[in-house]
Amino acid sequence: MHRIITAALILLSFTTCATAFDIRFTEQANTDADTLIVLGASNTPLQQDALKQLASSENFSGKSGQSLQWLSPAAPYNTYKRVVVFGVGNVAEHTTSNAANAGADLARLLTKSAGKNIVIDASQINSSLADTELAAQLAFGATLSAYTFTRYKAKAADGKADTQSQQLNFVVANASEAQRRHAQLSAIANGVTLARDLTNEPAMGLSPANFADKANELKKLGVKVTIFDENALQKNNMGAILAVGRGSARPPRLVIAHWQGSQQAPLAIIGKGITFDTGGYNLKTQADSIIRMTSDMAGAAAALGTIAALAEQKAAVNVVVVMALAENMISDRAYLPGDVVNTAAGISVEVINTDAEGRMVMADALWYAEKHYKPRAMVDIATLTGAKVTALGAYYAGVFSKNDNLVAQLQQAGEQVNEKLWRLPLSDDMLPELKSRIADLRNGGRSAGASTAALFLQQFVGSTPFAHIDIAGNALANSSSGITPEGATGYGVQLLTQWALTQP
Repeated sequence: MHRIITAALILLSFTTCATAFDIRFTEQANTDADTLIVLGASNTPLQQDALKQLASSENFSGKSGQSLQWLSPAAPYNTYKRVVVFGVGNVAEHTTSNAANAGADLARLLTKSAGKNIVIDASQINSSLADTELAAQLAFGATLSAYTFTRYKAKAADGKADTQSQQLNFVVANASEAQRRHAQLSAIANGVTLARDLTNEPAMGLSPANFADKANELKKLGVKVTIFDENALQKNNMGAILAVGRGSARPPRLVIAHWQGSQQAPLAIIGKGITFDTGGYNLKTQADSIIRMTSDMAGAAAALGTIAALAEQKAAVNVVVVMALAENMISDRAYLPGDVVNTAAGISVEVINTDAEGRMVMADALWYAEKHYKPRAMVDIATLTGAKVTALGAYYAGVFSKNDNLVAQLQQAGEQVNEKLWRLPLSDDMLPELKSRIADLRNGGRSAGASTAALFLQQFVGSTPFAHIDIAGNALANSSSGITPEGATGYGVQLLTQWALTQP
């Protein structure tokens, strides 16, 4: 039986700038295709004599990303104009993340190809993943790595193939099962794309109100969206968000997006959404630092991308995300060093540093999420501290928590999707660093900057299991690698989606 199931990716994104392939799953190769891609492995010999000879003559070992091409080949491939043997490494050690990275390598190969109708045959390798899972992950990785942000370009970069017109036909044993799995992964890819688009958008195009408008679009997926404007923030005594946003002509917002796919108590995700951060009167003075501050809302972007990913796949989970949005600017209205700010939790904070604004807006959001939703666990995600970058660079995101079980859950989820977390200390021994002479707390410690920032946030959480994830350094990439292009990474969407889907 010859079945073809189409899986063209429909992107829910800010600018619809991502590049997508026309992805299909079939149980029989399409002989009308112009290109055949045969997957080769480092520990599995190719089965066809002609391909064995080709591989031997070209020293093809099957290592990940290695490729060779054969034009107008002899039988049994004489129905194709081009045959490509593509290496996917040691298939006995395949994981979902390295299969997705292989798909990314494949996409980069295809951008240089003139082929439009492409068959991808995985039948000659015996992967530790089922062929349906392998095909779905290859397609997932190809889609994410082909992302580009071209909103402000007059034309696409020269030298890139038009992958919108490239049809990828994956040959699998069960096309409908591959399509089912790919639909789940496509929802996650859409969430990552949304987060990337938001993070790539310059501050001129992304104010707190603009961000809130994008969140409102998730209503079509069945997400309940609530937006607090300035009046609502004042009614809820959210003095911290209001203080940070006071210096801007574009006022702050609090956005709540709720996907209720089950009747369990919700999981809560809180995202930092500083749409631009000048540092306030503690002005950022390094050019390479301040230009990256268009990404200071990457935590909120990841939170919104996560709820979009869960809603699109109709996940049987109850998750609420709360995003604190503000622009930290300098003006005659801006909050000042030495000011005392009253938070929604009733805790007063002395402003030691106006550039420690993220923890301020997060304080009100954490309090609101716990009080109004009574979640069974809370996780915040934020580009919070330079100290985290000093400690971990972009190799890991930092995770801080007093709850060992929650840390284990998050670290396991991160390992599965290759968004890894490294635990850093969160200890009450550091509380004296947050002691203020004139208020309940000060908004900065004197040392251990990443940990004292996490400890500050902990003061606005009651008994709910809580973890703080610091993604400073992870939100932007300086170059393309694996499934991640240069620019916004969408870091955290896969991690938090995986965490939410795997909770009992």
